[in-house]
Amino acid sequence: MLDLKKIRKDPELFDQLLEKRGIKPQVEKILKVDTKHRKILTELQEIQEKRNEASKKIGILKSKGGDAKSILGEVGKYGKKIETLEKEERKFSKEILEILSVLPNILDNDVPQGKDSKENLVVKNVLKPKTFQFDIKDHVMIGEKLGLMDFDAASNMSGARFVLLKNELALMERALINFMLELHTKKFGYVETYVPHLVKSNALYGTGQLPKFGDDVFQTKEGYFLIPTAEVSLTNIVSKSILQESDLPLRYVAYTPCYRSEAGAAGKDTKGMFRQHQFGKVELVSIVSPENSEEELERMTNCAEEILKMLELPYRIVLLASGDTGFSAAKTFDIEVWIPSQEKYREISSCSNCRDFQSRRMDAKFRVKNDKKIDYPHTLNGSGLAVGRTIIAILENYQDPDGSVIVPVALRKYMGGIEKITRKK
Repeated sequence: MLDLKKIRKDPELFDQLLEKRGIKPQVEKILKVDTKHRKILTELQEIQEKRNEASKKIGILKSKGGDAKSILGEVGKYGKKIETLEKEERKFSKEILEILSVLPNILDNDVPQGKDSKENLVVKNVLKPKTFQFDIKDHVMIGEKLGLMDFDAASNMSGARFVLLKNELALMERALINFMLELHTKKFGYVETYVPHLVKSNALYGTGQLPKFGDDVFQTKEGYFLIPTAEVSLTNIVSKSILQESDLPLRYVAYTPCYRSEAGAAGKDTKGMFRQHQFGKVELVSIVSPENSEEELERMTNCAEEILKMLELPYRIVLLASGDTGFSAAKTFDIEVWIPSQEKYREISSCSNCRDFQSRRMDAKFRVKNDKKIDYPHTLNGSGLAVGRTIIAILENYQDPDGSVIVPVALRKYMGGIEKITRKK
């Protein structure tokens, strides 16, 4: 949620910052409603004070045996006026909320201007992609030839954009989860967390998926929503709470399945495991004091890329352009892994600083140390990593000409010592 006080303070700057995202000016509409709302609040406060004064007079008159009939009538009129004003106040408050709730976060100054991913800024490249001396197979061909990946069976039971993994690939999924969780908890100090996969609408509102992206989430008939990412559950741990500054930073990690309808992704990556309705992901979330969030973003990105370093997979880090930065993010680094069959890098993690955008929507606060001030913490989230896409990267980068796949050294102890995946006879 955007800070209304900042909008009032510098309305021209606010419109300029929204323009960076390609959004037309909003200040005039916001301030028009805000002015009416504040006027109602002032009038309401004045009437309430008058009613309180009249009520005191009634008490004094009654204690002295006087007649308070005329004042009682006055109090009654005040009550009706207050009722009317409170109704108007709720109306304008709701109107402001509806406007602000669909506006994205303000971008950091160093986010490059650009309408889409083509204008993202490459920060660094790590490991040179391998040169293959044979015809490269994509992950679908590799997985099916090994008899470990079955899209037909998944489609029969669930429809398009699902996959069934068997034997060593199912084991690799579990191994990657354990590998990632162990690294993030033991080396980087994240608290492993088991979270609900079904949440109420307020949780999705808090992290910014609702109301704007309602078509991209699955909803049950009972009104629950399947989480599109563990970010929703992990970030909402601090919803409607007042933390102490000494509690910060809070760092959580969780593995969950993620569920996305991908309503806006028709025709994109329909083949294979790249864009599915259900996929596994290890998610990192940090809750920090405002002055530490920039440093925390760098730290989180380093934690996520350590997985790829240990798996010895070529990757790069890009700073997202304004047109490619997500709704709730002020700044995002994408980690993109090399996919040989496509001859390009593909996203495997997004690490974002949301600043106080989510904490305001969640009403999450903290008490500033040695001060009476209450402030909003900054929230950050990142994939550490998307498990399915990590499998894709391993299959394609570690493929042999005979169709077998070498298991990365760092992963072998989590797979019972298996060094190579071959087709069973």
